[in-house]
Amino acid sequence: MDQIQLSNATFEGDNNVYLFDGAETVLVDTGDWLPATREQLSTALGDRGLGFEDIDRIFLTHWHGDHIGLAGVIQEAGGATVHVHEADAPLVAGDAGAWERMGETHERLFEHWRMPEAGRETLRALFESSPSRENAPDVTAFQGGDTFSVNGRRLEAVHAPGHAAGLCLYEIGGEALTGDALLPKYTPNVGGADVRVERPLEQYLDTLERIASRNYDRAWPGHRGVIDEPTARAEAIAAHHRERAWRVLDALRRLGPTDVWTVSADLFGDLDSIHILHGPGEAYAHLQELRRADEVRREDDEYRLADGVAGRLDEHADGDTGEWPLR
Repeated sequence: MDQIQLSNATFEGDNNVYLFDGAETVLVDTGDWLPATREQLSTALGDRGLGFEDIDRIFLTHWHGDHIGLAGVIQEAGGATVHVHEADAPLVAGDAGAWERMGETHERLFEHWRMPEAGRETLRALFESSPSRENAPDVTAFQGGDTFSVNGRRLEAVHAPGHAAGLCLYEIGGEALTGDALLPKYTPNVGGADVRVERPLEQYLDTLERIASRNYDRAWPGHRGVIDEPTARAEAIAAHHRERAWRVLDALRRLGPTDVWTVSADLFGDLDSIHILHGPGEAYAHLQELRRADEVRREDDEYRLADGVAGRLDEHADGDTGEWPLR
């Protein structure tokens, strides 16, 4: 397996495409749609004596544009089959109804979060300019647990929702290609990256437990370099979310009853571009989870601490950031 790194100036660092070459030529993810990325991937494949027309199959980790951007172009060049989890298949295939429902969910959440109109306008412009539905490939949907033979090696799709509804990692031997389920530097966004996901934080914590329990020898992420200790990294991200839960509760203690947008601003400060969606989305995911645990109460579009929670927070020294149990 070869790791091919492609530029990505917006998200979590360079995108990774993984190449399996042999009797058949297989890619996992394709990078984004930008001309520079297309040239980089074409050059990297050319250095190995390959072109887009030589790709037989593409496995996608999830529907985000920086992972599926060139799938349609590659399929058009040589007829590669494109495989993706059934939850993400309609978006990857450019289904108009699926994208319309996504937009409706965005607007409903923008209203509940009390996102300022300037932020909404920025996001609408981003969505309208995104070519995610252009050159959409024909897709072959699969379910978590399905297995494939890739040049005689067993590849298992492991459903890993949270960051996206259909995100899958691909297990091969004692290693895994984790997409954005596990990243080496950043914590994958939950709540904003895919607003279709129900109880995104709960699902993502389940995913982290699943990754840790499998005790992979190595993980190959969707961005940046290899993760040599995947179990430790999964546990570190879970701890990060416990700390973030504490910070959300502390924000409500200091601010009093308030809305999602204000909690997001307390956590992340001013945001731009797609992060205008990701920040309040993550704050909302935490508020949802804390509400289900009876730590937070919701009244219309505002959230406040449940009785007794402030006292438990006060057990920490001023300025100390603690961890709040989420399990």
